Amino acid sequence: MIIKSFELDKLRSSSSNVHLIHGNNEGVKEDIINNIYLKEFNGELLKYDEYEVLNNGDEFISSLLTDSLFSTNKIIIISRATDKIVDVINDILERGKSETKIIIKCHSLEKKSKLRKLFEKEGNIICTPVYEDDNRSLNSIIQIFLKENKFNLSQEIKNILIERSKGDRINLRNELIKLKNLSLSKKILSIDDVDKLSNLAENYSVFELSDNYLAKNSKKVSNILNENNYSSEDCILIIRTILSKSKRLLKIRNEIDNNSDIDQAISSIKPPIFWKEKDIVKKQAQSWTTNEVKEIIFKISDLEALVKKNTANSILFVSNFVSNY
Repeated sequence: MIIKSFELDKLRSSSSNVHLIHGNNEGVKEDIINNIYLKEFNGELLKYDEYEVLNNGDEFISSLLTDSLFSTNKIIIISRATDKIVDVINDILERGKSETKIIIKCHSLEKKSKLRKLFEKEGNIICTPVYEDDNRSLNSIIQIFLKENKFNLSQEIKNILIERSKGDRINLRNELIKLKNLSLSKKILSIDDVDKLSNLAENYSVFELSDNYLAKNSKKVSNILNENNYSSEDCILIIRTILSKSKRLLKIRNEIDNNSDIDQAISSIKPPIFWKEKDIVKKQAQSWTTNEVKEIIFKISDLEALVKKNTANSILFVSNFVSNY
């Protein structure tokens, strides 16, 4: 059964305890889980990666059948799922309804995906696709944030924040929090305040690194890495920036595959690509096939998980990734 990400009342009232959330918008996934499942939740939260479930399938299913796990105050989140987990889900469904809520997260699934088909077909489980934020949804997030925190921003500042967020509501919220803290001591905020506070404005090298990686400018990538001393926090920003630009590149490649020429495909992208970026974006579109871009997106997710688990070696992992195609 499909319930869309904005149909919050349906999600809250649903009696289903198994929920698939698929797509590349991690911010929306985070919002659904926090607002629907974890808000005012006082029980035990268990988190697994798919490989942990598959490597211990019998043990995992067995633990689900115990009374201690099937309590009303436990939630299981399985991340990075693929079609490989379908048999486990079918096994859970065959054993009957439980009180434990199971949330399955994964990247965007094609229509032919077995996992997607299962959740869309069955009426007692939920499937929610999440798509990239557009300018309208990002503007709505700003308006809600400003109302809840009781301060104002000019429309020009709002537009700058939306542009710099690159379609990522997580980036947007981070910047809004900084401005909220500044508003406690300064009633009227200016564009200069945004420039001073915004990591996205100060870390031009991050965007330059991302653009040149996707353009396969290996020499330029090497120079940028040698000239900058990145922190572990910078590495996360690099990863998310490459991910955001890779998603944009995938849209362009899809347009090209649908019989559009490169210039037409680039011009059709929303939000519009700034004219100064068009040359390097064109080179990116010429450097990769559609399937190769999809593979990059999956590899970036693997890289982010690795970096978060090994922060001490984060710059080594990121450097190796952007230096090898």
